[in-house]
Amino acid sequence: MDLQLLEHRVRVTSIDKSGLWFYTHPIVKLLFLRHRSRCKFFSLTETPEDYTLMLDEEGFAELPKSDFLHVAENTWRVLNVLSNGIQTGGVTKIAKSVIAPLAEHNVSVLMLSTYQTDYILVREDDLPVVFQTLLGELTIYKEENGELVRLSFGETTNGLKARNLFNLTLHPVQSPANKFCILTLDRDTLPSISTILLDVLFYSHTSQEDVAPENSESFRFFAFSLIDGYISIVMDTETKKKFPTDLLLTSSSGELWRMVRIGGQPLGFDECGIVAQIAGPLAAADISAYYISTFNFDHALVPEEDTDCVIKLLHEREEQNS
Repeated sequence: MDLQLLEHRVRVTSIDKSGLWFYTHPIVKLLFLRHRSRCKFFSLTETPEDYTLMLDEEGFAELPKSDFLHVAENTWRVLNVLSNGIQTGGVTKIAKSVIAPLAEHNVSVLMLSTYQTDYILVREDDLPVVFQTLLGELTIYKEENGELVRLSFGETTNGLKARNLFNLTLHPVQSPANKFCILTLDRDTLPSISTILLDVLFYSHTSQEDVAPENSESFRFFAFSLIDGYISIVMDTETKKKFPTDLLLTSSSGELWRMVRIGGQPLGFDECGIVAQIAGPLAAADISAYYISTFNFDHALVPEEDTDCVIKLLHEREEQNS
């Protein structure tokens, strides 16, 4: 397995739902007016609590400061799994080789799984530790002058952080009733769904939809990313009915997914091993999962038919560590 360190320097932000109106103009510009922005890394995820925006520095510069906008302190760098455009199978495929070793060396990660690949976000200050942890087992490339150049041990500095004994907080999990699709779209056809996308993002809200998930009820979750020209969309089956079926592309199996939401309280950005405690058990059970971190909570998407098994595995994990 190979990884690539992308050039993007990403900021992680949250927009209050009550302040979405204040950011409508920059979001529309970043989504649809690509010739007016240099942003190449754009990810927007709506949850019941807020909107998480992950943006490169060019996109972040488009956001005006306000009390509605909350910004994580660190700049994050992005590693992606080189998949040659083929679906990689999600976070469980990199659980043992990437996620667990980083957790053991106290590196906090954010995950963004898309239709095309998996993005691993790490603090820029942690890059030397990331390289020294992973380069022994994996090949990591970076882009120089339009070509991929292999990183070597000689380019990394600073010692490793102390290994963690995984004495971590086990966070509760919930599974709302929604069924989700993981889709993609040809970028050239994005204007064809612009009015529907605007409606879904800005106008399809009711007080009932935005209630926090409890008792396995359905709740609102919509994720859209446009990264280096590739579009990925996660939406539930009810929202998908609003879009023309001939434009949205999915896998040949048309698989449906259920969500496992991690965290009873906002998780923060300092704790290590949150992704590992979910990805590890699923990888051991050979259950594929896509993983999307947001400003406050994490979300794993698992095949619909495996939902009961996943919940059982994660509850057993809690009981064993209680």
